[in-house]
Amino acid sequence: MTNTQQDALLQQLDAMSSEARNPDSWDIDLLSSLEIVQRINAADQTVAHSVAGCLEQVAQVADRIVSAFANGGRLVYLGAGTSGRLGILDAVECPPTYSVPASQVVALIAGGQGAVYKAVEGAEDDPQLAVTDLKQIDLAPNDILVGIAASGRTPYVLGGLAYARSLGCYTAAISCNADAPVLSAADTGICAVVGPEVVTGSTRMKAGTAQKLILNMLTTTAMIRSGKVYQNLMVDLHASNEKLVARAVRIVMQATDCPAQTAREALKAADMSAKLAILHLLSGQSIDACRAQLVQQQGFIRKALPQVTKP
Repeated sequence: MTNTQQDALLQQLDAMSSEARNPDSWDIDLLSSLEIVQRINAADQTVAHSVAGCLEQVAQVADRIVSAFANGGRLVYLGAGTSGRLGILDAVECPPTYSVPASQVVALIAGGQGAVYKAVEGAEDDPQLAVTDLKQIDLAPNDILVGIAASGRTPYVLGGLAYARSLGCYTAAISCNADAPVLSAADTGICAVVGPEVVTGSTRMKAGTAQKLILNMLTTTAMIRSGKVYQNLMVDLHASNEKLVARAVRIVMQATDCPAQTAREALKAADMSAKLAILHLLSGQSIDACRAQLVQQQGFIRKALPQVTKP
């Protein structure tokens, strides 16, 4: 990087609120451990309020994700460093929680899989690398790309957003700095301005928390509106271990007010589908009849219930 290029980057950093020095933590290196964590906790309490200011945009993107899923599209996250790792964390939790295919929510990080554990120098500075990564997963027009960048200027993310838009994909961007380039590079910008970090520039802290909250809302809202939740129960969980099997039993018990043995028997008859077991117990109809109604009602128990009434 030349001095001129470095000067330009310094100017960009100077303009970012997430890179400013926090006046509430100038003396943090003089504090006890308890005082430090109290100072961090006080800062963290402001994050949810910052996220509250962009909920309309979050809901707008969630609606588009619902439509994409209904049309066979995918949600693709793209980020570098902490932002990329947060996208991966959100993506990998979707299959066990909602029994969606691993291919439905995909996360890419600058530098590839190795960058999850160790920084890959220079990867985030290459916009073409994002294009290569998106081509490798065959990004298609019915997919949605969400770029995640606390700074809002990451070249890798900007390159990916530009490529996705050239294909006709709907795009969104998440940043923690107002007027960030990624916000204008996407169809919808989600901006949670969390301000200076307790440790200057350490955007894995408040900015990372804000991004995690937003990602939680995007996939959770999309899954709820795709029929993956009944009441507030995750009825489509994938019972892949003993804890999740027990949770499936408990979910059926909570949804139908039945004893544990009844829930176990219904789950066994329903091939461990909590959703199918619940509809079977609530309606009194056969597993086959309930399965057919769930297919017809696109997996929504509430919609299927009036159609499958007790005899």
